[in-house]
Amino acid sequence: MFGSPVAIEPRVFAAYAAWGWFAHLPWNLDGVPHAASEVSSAAADDNIAARGQLLNEQKGCSSMARKRYQKGTLVKQGKREPKWFGQYREDVVDSLGRVQRVCRKVLLGTVRELPTRKLAQRRFDLVLSRINAPTYRPGRVATFTEFVEQWKRDAMELLKPSSRKAAESHLRCYLIPKLGRIRLEEISQQTIQQVVSELARTLSRHTVLNVIATLGSILRVARSWGYIVGEIRRDALVLPAQKVARPVRFFSAEQVARIIGAAEEEPYRTMFIVAALTGLRAGEVCGLFVDDLDFARGALHVRRSAWYGKIQSPKSRAAIRTVPMPNALRDVLQHYLKQWKPNPAQLLFATRNGKPHSANKVVQRKLWPILDALKIPRCGFHAFRHAASTLLIDLGASPKTVQAQLGHSDASITLGTYSHTVEKSQREDVERLAKILMPNDAKLGVSTKWIQ
Repeated sequence: MFGSPVAIEPRVFAAYAAWGWFAHLPWNLDGVPHAASEVSSAAADDNIAARGQLLNEQKGCSSMARKRYQKGTLVKQGKREPKWFGQYREDVVDSLGRVQRVCRKVLLGTVRELPTRKLAQRRFDLVLSRINAPTYRPGRVATFTEFVEQWKRDAMELLKPSSRKAAESHLRCYLIPKLGRIRLEEISQQTIQQVVSELARTLSRHTVLNVIATLGSILRVARSWGYIVGEIRRDALVLPAQKVARPVRFFSAEQVARIIGAAEEEPYRTMFIVAALTGLRAGEVCGLFVDDLDFARGALHVRRSAWYGKIQSPKSRAAIRTVPMPNALRDVLQHYLKQWKPNPAQLLFATRNGKPHSANKVVQRKLWPILDALKIPRCGFHAFRHAASTLLIDLGASPKTVQAQLGHSDASITLGTYSHTVEKSQREDVERLAKILMPNDAKLGVSTKWIQ
């Protein structure tokens, strides 16, 4: 009687289903015998287990639902201050590459913030939108420390030596101690804000920004590699207030002339002259090669930088530039090349070992003794750069020209950081302003007329 499947009308099908009559059939509703269906079901279960899509039973998640649109479970917990929590399931990829279904529990807010269940569900729907999106794929999970180890091996080694050392310092001193055991998906905007607040107690605003920049770079790489990482907005962080910066020391034209006159030992004398006449960074001066000198065109090409005796790329794309070589500098360099000793790397300024000079050692061992002898306050190599930019602007050079000379990506950096108004020119401008506003009483300093 039940040897083969037969066609059943919809109304009869509904009645039979209500009576449970199909449970006695030797075949299922697809026309497949129960034995074959059981075999295929067992094979499918084995296939799922082989792929690692196993049940990860946690508190509040006792079963594994099939992939479908999730509404989640909304729970209100707490007596003194009730809070809304949302529970949902998510597929993740563990460190061994296996896909697992795990239960997530996220805090949505307090009942005071979300007084009704509908408001809590709306906020929960925003959390579930990523899971329910058509483009959703299982994400990888790891703690911050676990991912950092992979990032060091596969990404950090490609950075410049200076950037690599800064990142290692930020990770070792600040980020790993505070975020090491936290999973990447648990690092939220509030978590980053807590880190900023703790760092601001002992670090300057500039250092805090550098640490957050390193963290942001790591999290962006993690997201691009498929890890589950929350969206962190830097513009939403409350940063420490800007403190009053100390005035930047720079050499005057007279001091530069005295320093060059007192510097007799080579190659340091030529290094100081190049820094003063071109405004190059200390690393750019130490990273010059002989073939960077273009006497035919009267130009000097900036293509590299030196950092603690290692050659690396310049600070930014704008730092790769060509600057004019004035006639005075051309004569100095041609005279220097006559006594220049060749080295394997063809460095313009090389140590005895044929390596680039370290700028901080040049300052400590050669520049500071000269400054002490001349009774000039100690400054670093950057004082030549500040002096060049300030004098160029004081002589009437446009901000765009000075920006190109210094290799800045933004002219505001040139005007805001490297250009110091010379007192004499400022005083003359103010005197001209006083004569315009107070033409009759400028000498007395008292005005009897009002400007309408």
